[in-house]
Amino acid sequence: MSSVATTDEVRRYWERHIHDLAITRHPVGSRGFFDDLDRYHFEKLHHLPRLVPFESIAGQSVLEVGCGAGVDLARFARGGARVTGVDLAASAIELAKANFEQQGLHAELRVADGEQLPFPDDMFDLVYAHGVVQYTANPQRLVTECRRVLKTGGQAIFQVYNRVSWLNALSKVMKVGLEHQDAPVLLKLSVREFERLLAGFRDVRIVPERFPVRSRLHGGWKGALYNGVFVGAFNALPRSLVRRYGWHLLASCRK
Repeated sequence: MSSVATTDEVRRYWERHIHDLAITRHPVGSRGFFDDLDRYHFEKLHHLPRLVPFESIAGQSVLEVGCGAGVDLARFARGGARVTGVDLAASAIELAKANFEQQGLHAELRVADGEQLPFPDDMFDLVYAHGVVQYTANPQRLVTECRRVLKTGGQAIFQVYNRVSWLNALSKVMKVGLEHQDAPVLLKLSVREFERLLAGFRDVRIVPERFPVRSRLHGGWKGALYNGVFVGAFNALPRSLVRRYGWHLLASCRK
């Protein structure tokens, strides 16, 4: 599985874009900026603390591929893990360094391509790639690299977008573009496609997550309809009926 975009095109895009920037009014790089990113990230992705071992791998080595501003990586660090973060964009690594410095946390942070990780085989206890596979030029190569640097028996956690999801359908019906729809690569996978991508791992468990929460990014009548009607109506449905349609597919697997 690969795209027609090049790694350089992907890098140039992410040098100019930051996830969830529109939800904060604080200056980029300030403590208020990072606090807003953290708060909003775990507000809309409230399932992550339940499914990701942020606080239960103290002393173990964690690599985050595509660490961005270091919001998730900081949680691993506060939980006592020895953390390393890489990102294709130098601008993201500069933000992550500022975020860690302000919190008094330590991490090895460097600019690197997830498709060509600058680490030896069997180095990390956990490799985490949340929201990265769907934006990379060669997803299979990135997944293979994550497996290579993972220790035997180690855990890998990946997240991709679910093509058969409530948000993908709502975006088409309401004619509202998805976040980063203009990125050089934006993949949406079915569960079976995701399973094939992870075929080199064992004990693969894929959980659909990310159900509607109130949005701060959309206004006007469409935003009002979404926040005032759709969120409540969707979440009133039995989760057993709609679980397969979660926007995120979160996979946990072993080497």
